[in-house]
Amino acid sequence: MTGHATPALRKAPPAAGTTPGTAQAPPAPGTAGPAPRRTALLPTAALILGALYCLLPVAWVVVAATKADDELFSTFTFLPGTGLADNLGELTAYRDGIYWKWMGNSVLYAGLGALLSTVVSAFAGYALAVYRFRGRELFFNVMLTGVLMPPVILAIPQYLLMAEADLTDSYLSVLLPLILSPYGVYLGRIYAEAAIPAELVEAGRVDGAGEWRIFTRIAVPMLGPGLVTIFLFQFVAIWNNFLLPFIMLGDDEKFPMTVGLFTLLKQGASQPALYTLVITGALLAVLPLIALFLVIQRFWSLDLLSGAVKS
Repeated sequence: MTGHATPALRKAPPAAGTTPGTAQAPPAPGTAGPAPRRTALLPTAALILGALYCLLPVAWVVVAATKADDELFSTFTFLPGTGLADNLGELTAYRDGIYWKWMGNSVLYAGLGALLSTVVSAFAGYALAVYRFRGRELFFNVMLTGVLMPPVILAIPQYLLMAEADLTDSYLSVLLPLILSPYGVYLGRIYAEAAIPAELVEAGRVDGAGEWRIFTRIAVPMLGPGLVTIFLFQFVAIWNNFLLPFIMLGDDEKFPMTVGLFTLLKQGASQPALYTLVITGALLAVLPLIALFLVIQRFWSLDLLSGAVKS
């Protein structure tokens, strides 16, 4: 050998899943190396099918609302029509604009009912999460049974109670049963337990703050995203509610939008021209829910304890 140094051989980095410094066996003859990483096509396809399943009826309503009476059943299903402006005008003129009365009633029932239900859920959820008292778990478990109860089971007893109180066929007969939401109370407790550290509540008590001040100044700001979620769920549930107002109300001036459109649909069996009004009304009924979601989604937070002391 001469004085020239022999260049060092570079070692290839260890393969994924192996320990550095250990010998790697070459692949057996006739076998391929590691399989290339593939995209999970099945979950993606399932999500696409689910999205189409949910959006297809909405797309049909949007297209059908643009069709005139003679186009609704004579043209291709997803071919837009030319009668949207006429349909809106006829819907507004029908019975001196009673549809907009129904829409206003729905806003009243859903807005006020969701707000009151959110307040009750905030109080109940905070109390069940923070305070320790006898019968707390029993009360919570009994409350959870309301989540499992189908609304049709509770509708008749609620009607009988309202009849005994002489409140049937009134706005209160629809609002009062909606104030207490078992699911809202459940969400309020779960979120309060996760978002409000016990140390923070104790620190407020040590500093001399009363229970009401702790709740309004400390708990409520931390419960903001959870309360927005409860409000949204309650608003959508009340907005789409049909059975309770259908049983409670007899005056069509107090009908919400769901019951009002149902009466129009029944009349459409003898007057087919009303079908276009029902479809146009259904399209307009979806718009407030979309607007509400777009407005309040910015209040959601990914961090349950944003800005708070974490234990």
